[in-house]
Amino acid sequence: MQIYLVGGAVRDRLLGLEVVDRDWVVVGATPQHMLAQGFLPVGQDFPVFLHPQTHEEYALARTERKSGRGYKGFQVYAQADVTLEEDLLRRDLTINAMAQTADGKLIDPYGGQRDCEQRWLRPVSAAFAEDPLRVLRLARFAARFADLGFRIHPEARALVAQLIEQGELAELTRERVAQEVQRAVMTNHPEVFFAQLDALGALSALSPDFAHYWQAHAALLTTRLQMAVSHHAKVETRLALLLYGQDPAELTQQQAIWGWPKAALALVAKMRTAAQHAIGHILTPENLIDLLDQLDAWRQPEPALHAVEVLSWIREDWPVKPIAQAYHLAAPLSAKAFVEAGLRGPAVGQALRQQRQEKVGEVLFAREDVKLSPSK
Repeated sequence: MQIYLVGGAVRDRLLGLEVVDRDWVVVGATPQHMLAQGFLPVGQDFPVFLHPQTHEEYALARTERKSGRGYKGFQVYAQADVTLEEDLLRRDLTINAMAQTADGKLIDPYGGQRDCEQRWLRPVSAAFAEDPLRVLRLARFAARFADLGFRIHPEARALVAQLIEQGELAELTRERVAQEVQRAVMTNHPEVFFAQLDALGALSALSPDFAHYWQAHAALLTTRLQMAVSHHAKVETRLALLLYGQDPAELTQQQAIWGWPKAALALVAKMRTAAQHAIGHILTPENLIDLLDQLDAWRQPEPALHAVEVLSWIREDWPVKPIAQAYHLAAPLSAKAFVEAGLRGPAVGQALRQQRQEKVGEVLFAREDVKLSPSK
């Protein structure tokens, strides 16, 4: 039994990048061998095991043969006679098809080191076109390694075109698409992911509505995505900035394809609510409290204030500071005293609202250091 470090860890070491995850391939073993040594089985579609101490993934060397449509249409063979070269041959790109021995020797049967040096994203073989998910992975690697100057090789472009022509992208489930998209938007250049999918023709094949949206607003969306990167935003915030401005009905229709996270869609909705509020340069206690009411800030302050903050990234006139200050001034106020005074029903809410307005007016509007202008 031989064990090799494979894939991304080998690639990233060659590129001088930090190695975060390590994957291993085991040659000459069976599932019974792995279980006897204390490895824990976790693979559903093929034999993958967790090391009993490090919990890193160890997969038996395997081959795959296309047996149907989509990314699940494969027959997997994982027995002790599968060689390392056969296992590496089934991988997507040459830069991901390298291995390393325990003593550090590089095993590179398909030119991965050359393509790392020449900055090519090149398929290992024509079998690339057997799995439509690889189109999204290709674009994601282009985004991840954009700063290093990696380019998509013509061979990859031709195979992507073949996948599109065969209608294979329609076989992708929204869960797998969503997973790749969310990983891509967390790179330093998420705009490259969508731009490359568009250039490959895959964006239109996946979702014509979203493709039209991207093509019509590519420069603006690129700027917004880079704003999110500069703020080290979470995935739902990055996606919200991408989707903000799209028609809500189209977003709903796209769910079956993209699987946009609920948190991202909720943030988009709150940003729209805030943007539609006629606040602009008209800052009054009544206006501020009304906006916080509409954002449901008293019950859910964190998403409401986050929507206000994110909106300020793309709208220089958005007065994020006074809105946040108004919330912190008014939030501690309670309806309890009004109920104890005998008020009931809508009168309680009206009294509380009036008290909040007065508190904001007395404190916020009286302060010399707060000039209630959008820049503040």
